[in-house]
Amino acid sequence: MMSFVSKSVCVVLLGLAIICRPLHAEMSNPLPGQTILDSGAGRLEVTARGTAYQVAIGHEQGASLAQPAEGLWSVAMEWDNDWPAFWRHGQALTCERSGPWLVLTGLVKTDQGDWRMQDSYIAEGRRIRCVRRWQWTGEQPVRRVTLSVRWQTPKPSGAVMLPGVCIYGNPSGSRSGAERVATYTGRPGDELLCEEHRVSMPFVALEWQDGPRFSGAALHTLASPASHANKADQWWSLGLTGHDQFTELCLLSGPCSINGKRGVVKANQGKFFPYTDTYLNVPSGAVIEKTFYLQVYPVARKGSGFQVPVAETLDLTHPFSTDGLPTLQEILEAKVRFTLSRWHEGPVSAGFRMYANRNEYVMGWCGQAAAPGYALLVLAKTLNAPNAVTMAARALDHLATVPVGAEGFPVRYNPDENRWYGEDPVSQGQAMENVARAIGAGRKMASVDTSTWEAFLRRACDVHAARILDERWRPKSTSEGFFVSPLCRAHALFGKDAYKQAAIKAARHFADRHLDMTEPYWGGTLDASCEDKEGAWAGFQAFLAVYEMTRDAQYLTWAQHAMDVTLTYTVVWDIDMPPGRLRDHALKTRGWTIVSAQNQHLDVFGVLYTPEIYRMGVYLKRDDLKKLAAVMYRSCGQMLDAAGSQGEQLNHTNFVQGMNHIQAVEKMRGTYREDWTVYWMTAHFLNAAAEFQEMGVSLE
Repeated sequence: MMSFVSKSVCVVLLGLAIICRPLHAEMSNPLPGQTILDSGAGRLEVTARGTAYQVAIGHEQGASLAQPAEGLWSVAMEWDNDWPAFWRHGQALTCERSGPWLVLTGLVKTDQGDWRMQDSYIAEGRRIRCVRRWQWTGEQPVRRVTLSVRWQTPKPSGAVMLPGVCIYGNPSGSRSGAERVATYTGRPGDELLCEEHRVSMPFVALEWQDGPRFSGAALHTLASPASHANKADQWWSLGLTGHDQFTELCLLSGPCSINGKRGVVKANQGKFFPYTDTYLNVPSGAVIEKTFYLQVYPVARKGSGFQVPVAETLDLTHPFSTDGLPTLQEILEAKVRFTLSRWHEGPVSAGFRMYANRNEYVMGWCGQAAAPGYALLVLAKTLNAPNAVTMAARALDHLATVPVGAEGFPVRYNPDENRWYGEDPVSQGQAMENVARAIGAGRKMASVDTSTWEAFLRRACDVHAARILDERWRPKSTSEGFFVSPLCRAHALFGKDAYKQAAIKAARHFADRHLDMTEPYWGGTLDASCEDKEGAWAGFQAFLAVYEMTRDAQYLTWAQHAMDVTLTYTVVWDIDMPPGRLRDHALKTRGWTIVSAQNQHLDVFGVLYTPEIYRMGVYLKRDDLKKLAAVMYRSCGQMLDAAGSQGEQLNHTNFVQGMNHIQAVEKMRGTYREDWTVYWMTAHFLNAAAEFQEMGVSLE
C-alpha cells in the first residue's frame, strides 16, 4: 500500500523555498531529507526514502495527492487482452532547482532498454504544473507501449467529476441502462478512462470525506493526441480507477475503459463500441512530453468540491477570446431569416413550426413556439422587422387558447386537425416562462394587448402552484424546476402570494435533493433519463429566479452551485478536429455544450442561459463569467448556412447519434448532422439576444 504525506501538507502557491541536491550528484551520495515548493500557504513535498525520492502535494486541512508507492513513473511494455500489460516502474533519483522549477529525474528500466524520465514542476497560483518527459534510450524501436500519469488520493470515493461524461457517478443515468451512461461508484476495480477530446473541461476531480471534513483533488490535462500512436487520431485518455484504500487519478497514452469493459468507448446513445490497440510504437531516441496540472483543496460542504477545479479550468484555459467568431448582428440576421421560414398560417391559427415540413407548433423543449412571442417584441426595432410585433402577438394569441386542466396543459398543436395534445413538465415550464416574459415586454407597448396571454398564464400558474404547494408533491427529477422562474415572474406581474410560496418551496426542494450531489441535477431533457445540462439549467434558473425575487443570499449560493454544474457541460477549449465537416469550417469548440451524460455530442443549447451567466458575473463580481457568456453566444453562431440554418449534432468525439450508417469509431469524430433543424436552435439565440438587450448588455 502507498504512504501519504502528513495532513499538514498544503496546496502549492507561488514564492518557492527549495532544498535539493545537485542533478550531477552520484546516487550513492546522501540525500537531503526534504525538497519543497512552498509559499507558506501550500506545499509540494519531495522526501528522501532510502536512495530515491517520494513526491506528494497536500493542503494543511487534509487534502492530498501522492505518487504510487511502486514509483513516480510507470510504463507498460506490452498489450494483452485489450489492455496495457507488463508494467515497469521507476523512482526519482535526483532533484534539482532550476529557477522557479523543481526537476526530478530517474529511469524506468526494462528488458529492451531504459526510459530516461524527467518531471519538471512549477507553482502557478492555485495549481502545480508538471511537464513529464519520457525518452526511449533502447537501441531498437519498442512496440505496444503505454505511458501513464498516476496520482493517488488518501481515500476511495465515488464523488467524481469528469466534465460532460460522469457527474458524481451518474446515479440517475445508471438506472436507464447498462451502456447509456458512464458510471463510477468508487468501489475497488471501478475504472473510467475516456478520450481527452470527449471532456468539455479537461480535468478529472474527486471529492472525499475524512472524518467531519471533506477534501478534493483534481488532475487537469493539456489535452493532446498521443505521440507515436498506433491508431490514427489517438489521444491521451483521462480518468480514474478505484482501489481498496485510495482512488487513482490518471492519464494514459490512449487506453479507454468504461463500466467494467476495457477497450471500448461510448459511441452512441445506448451502446459501447470497441476501441482497442491504443498503444504506442516508439522509435529509438524518441522524446515524448505531457503537461498536466495538480490541485488539492478543502471542500466547504459535501457536493461542492467540483466547483474549485471548474473555476480553475476557466483560469487555465482562458476561453474568453471572441476573435474570429460571428458577430451578434450576423447571428440575429440569420436566425430571423430562419424564423420567417418556420412561420405558418392556418384557418384558425398562426405560429412557428417546430419542423420544416410538418405543420406542428410545439411549446417548450425542441419547438419553442412561444419564444418568438417574447423575443420579437423586444428585438423588433433592432431587427428592422415591421411585421415582427404582429407575428409575435398572433402566435401568442393562439397559444394562449390552449386548454388548462388539473395537471397543466398540452404543449403540441396540429393546425391541420385543430388538435392539442402532449403534456410534459419541461415544455410547460419553458412555455410559461416565454409567455411571462412576453407579458412583461408587451405591457410596455401601446400596440400590444396582453390580456389573453395574462389569462392563460394565471390559469397555468394557479394549477402548478397548487400542485407544488400540495404536501404530496414529489417531482421525478429536476425537470419541474422549470416552473419556478415563471411562478416568480407571475408573482411580479400579478402579485399573487401563492405563486411566490410555490416557487420558494420548489427551490428548497431541489436544493435539498441536489446540493450535496448524492443525486445530481438530471432529467431536464425529454430524450434521455440521466444527468444533463438541461436538468442543471432547471436548477440554476430556479435558484437564480428566487434570488432575484427575494434577494436572499442563500439562493445566490445555490444558483452558483447549479450554474457550475451547468458549466461543466461547456467546452472551454478548442478541440482539434480530424478531416471532416467540422475541420472544413475551422470550428472553434469553445463555448459549445455537451448535451448530457448519454448524448455525447455538441449543441448550441447553452446560448439560452448566457444572460443568466452574465448576471451571475455581475452578482459575484466575476468578469470571467461575463466574458464566457459572450463567447458561448457568439461561438455557437458558427456553422450557419445561407438559409440561417445549422444542425444540432456536432460530433467532437467518438460518438454519433441518428447517423446509423457510421459503425466504425474511427469515422465518427468530426462529423456533423445538419438535417435535424428543430426550431429551438433558433429560438434560444433570439431569446438570449432579447434578454441581453433588456439588460443593456452588448456582446460585441
